[in-house]
Amino acid sequence: MILVTGGTGLVGSHLLYELALKGAEIKALKRKTSNLDLVRKTFLGYDKNAGQLFDRISWVEGDVLDIFSLEDAMKGVNDLYHCAGMVSFYGKDKKALYRTNSNGTANVVDAALNSGIRKLCHVSSISALGKTRQGETLTENHFWKTSKNNSHYAISKYAAEREIWRGAEEGLDVVVVNPAIILGPGDWNNGSSKLFPTVWSGMFYYTNGVNGYVDVRDVVRIMVQLMESDIKNQRFILSASDVSYRQIISMIAGSFHKKQPFFKLYPWMGELGWRMEKLKLLIGKRPTYSKQIAQSAFHKFYYSNQKIAGALNYNFIPIAKSIEETAKIFMDEMDEKTQK
Repeated sequence: MILVTGGTGLVGSHLLYELALKGAEIKALKRKTSNLDLVRKTFLGYDKNAGQLFDRISWVEGDVLDIFSLEDAMKGVNDLYHCAGMVSFYGKDKKALYRTNSNGTANVVDAALNSGIRKLCHVSSISALGKTRQGETLTENHFWKTSKNNSHYAISKYAAEREIWRGAEEGLDVVVVNPAIILGPGDWNNGSSKLFPTVWSGMFYYTNGVNGYVDVRDVVRIMVQLMESDIKNQRFILSASDVSYRQIISMIAGSFHKKQPFFKLYPWMGELGWRMEKLKLLIGKRPTYSKQIAQSAFHKFYYSNQKIAGALNYNFIPIAKSIEETAKIFMDEMDEKTQK
């Protein structure tokens, strides 16, 4: 039996689809407020007859902040995928980030140890590896460095990883994946999936920043392969390739037959932008553009995928193909809405 936390998120929903395809016996943790329609939409996006696959999932109510609900959910479970987590770069979410990502992961680890879980796969982030210098290629051997430039999200994910490694020291077999920016169909209003409707609506500017990208299908397939392997107590960066923001926006715009970005933003504009966004707080609105986002937009991040490629002999989906197929799913959904 397999248990998945965070099953309604981008990674979690695709992981459930991958596991259901393999015929696995699955339980998925959900909160009272969880929207299962997003998971069903993910399944149907890849296969219009995937209703039976969705019905294979046994949903159990619980929360990573409630260790007793976790232990109840882990009854009869051998393998655990911990995908639950919070992503935010909004200052007022600081406490919630640490509570969900750090304390929640601590509860998952404790419950797993108490329940005799065979192996745990934790979905971390490249943010948990810390900041790099311009042009430096980051590997799994990179050491976290305390810095005022680290976002609260990054710190909370680093703290979550520390809980995972504590579990390993106490006898729990673990594997950790550190995905780059994840591409794939999901909740178009949140996370990295939001980039597609943003470009669809018209995005004419770009920065000279570079970052790593990976298809969500690669992320979940690698997770499953790691769990089925003898590999344990190791972390793996998951990044198909490093691509400039201009290239990413251009590829998405091309898939939508939209105009290419033509206006280059400079760092001083980014600084002005996040300060202007912060003024929204004065009228009770939530800023959508933070200092951390502004800084990363002009930074050139490079990531090595050699460790995971060698460990599993894995070939990543090309980013251009990932964007083309994700854009098609988005446009199909737009057509369905128009027809209604």
